[in-house]
Amino acid sequence: MKYGFVIDNRKCIGCHACTTACKSEHMVPVGVNRTWVKQVEKGTFPQTRRLFSVMRCNHCTDAPCVSICPTEALFSRDDGIIDFDNDRCIGCKSCMQACPYEALYIDPETHTAAKCNYCAHRIDVGLEPACVNVCPEHAIISGDMENPETEIYELLSRQSVKTRKPEKATVPNLFYIDADDVSLIPSATSKSYDSLWGNQAHGVGHYAKEAEKLAFSNADIVAEVLQANANFDIPMNGDSSTKTVEVVMNKAKRVYDSPDKGILWGWEVSAYVWTKAISAGAFLVPFLAWVIGGIEMTSTILWTSVIVGLVFLMLTGILLVMDLDRPDRFLYVLFRPHWGSWLVKGGYSITLFGGLLTLLGATMYFGWDAILSPIIYATGIAAIIVAIYTAFLFGQAKGRDFWQSPTLSIHMLVHAFMAGAALYLIAAQFMDVQANWVSFLTWTLIGSITINLITILLEIVTIHPTQDAITTVSMITKGRYKTKFWIGVILIGNIIPIGIAVLGGMSTTVVSIAAILVLIGIYITEHIWVEAPQRISLS
Repeated sequence: MKYGFVIDNRKCIGCHACTTACKSEHMVPVGVNRTWVKQVEKGTFPQTRRLFSVMRCNHCTDAPCVSICPTEALFSRDDGIIDFDNDRCIGCKSCMQACPYEALYIDPETHTAAKCNYCAHRIDVGLEPACVNVCPEHAIISGDMENPETEIYELLSRQSVKTRKPEKATVPNLFYIDADDVSLIPSATSKSYDSLWGNQAHGVGHYAKEAEKLAFSNADIVAEVLQANANFDIPMNGDSSTKTVEVVMNKAKRVYDSPDKGILWGWEVSAYVWTKAISAGAFLVPFLAWVIGGIEMTSTILWTSVIVGLVFLMLTGILLVMDLDRPDRFLYVLFRPHWGSWLVKGGYSITLFGGLLTLLGATMYFGWDAILSPIIYATGIAAIIVAIYTAFLFGQAKGRDFWQSPTLSIHMLVHAFMAGAALYLIAAQFMDVQANWVSFLTWTLIGSITINLITILLEIVTIHPTQDAITTVSMITKGRYKTKFWIGVILIGNIIPIGIAVLGGMSTTVVSIAAILVLIGIYITEHIWVEAPQRISLS
């Protein structure tokens, strides 16, 4: 048994009865939707038409929202329905980042995630979903796709159907008959902010108060899409061929859609990636010096790595909890874990790293020299995992194409070494340290900045496989983030510091200025890399 939906666009009249029935059945608050009708106008007068497409959860066979959920609040039933448990949700919004179809939202009343659950309570008693019952044109067909006696089985057997974003390999179980690509593919049209519902967009959860300051204007969207590429290739359903869709506003325009959800992961996530890099780097830099040898690791340096590592690790934890819409449930990540989620693996990595730093401090304090080396090695491995695990978490967020970069783990590891070297160069102003230690820190900073610039270059100039990723790169280099990127990231965060470090010799005062600029540049980079991909409309 496997339930699915067929939307017959030959019959849909855009009456929104399904939206209303869904809201009534599940008491969905105003401003968010489990089901909605997207409307796109196509053509030029007098050859025009309006296209209606019912949007909702696709109940994917390989659902990324289930994979990323850290507490198993989202789960796949035996009948294929993707359901959710409000009592387990911590409001981390990872599922919203993972869903390529923008089907999930944060309920403004419960502060937990929600979405279409196929009216599972009705299915369990032999009824159809509310939207199916209410549709006046029988444009929504539900049922067991594996049962030859059902209508949905016959339609899928006889009709040519399409799915949304098949290239995401989620194997969606929502199919469209007579669907137009300009309606199904979000990047084929720009999101309208002048509609009734579009103007109700106020952001998500605790971040809602920032949404109006960060919202796109229509001019921004159009400019960035056109800068990225006015004509782009779109993968077609069922094969690897492509076709070109022309993005011209008077030929295909989105006129009615669900409210924009704004930025899901805000400054807290950018800051937590930054503090995590400092915490990991505070240990990794002296660990590297200890491994390659030639530099005496004094107790002062080791104690600094322990204390700074724990302080910034604590800040990382605080920021993680702050980003949750249900911070009262943050311990669910550890006590009700879904081990497939990198949010859980990261939570345990942070806990392990903190425990090993504490154990290292105890070892030095009590003079347990026999176990010092094994603990240093174990802590170093934990620090590497802490530095890079967020790259794998972002990789699970399939809805954000730019985060699928294979260089993201290198990006985060290099930032840890940059942050660590910068931290110790600043601390050298107030500590009595050896000249060879300062030299090591300076060359570590120069080397890590060089690798960072190469990594950024690869992330920017590499040919990206999707239009969403291309648009994000254009947004960073030519659009709304261009000043922050070229001045804040490239110039202040990399070029000037490497110039100061090379020309400043071994002067700790001069090089510490470069170190401060590096820390500023790392934060600006993480801010852009976290926020920019979230500007892309997924529905």
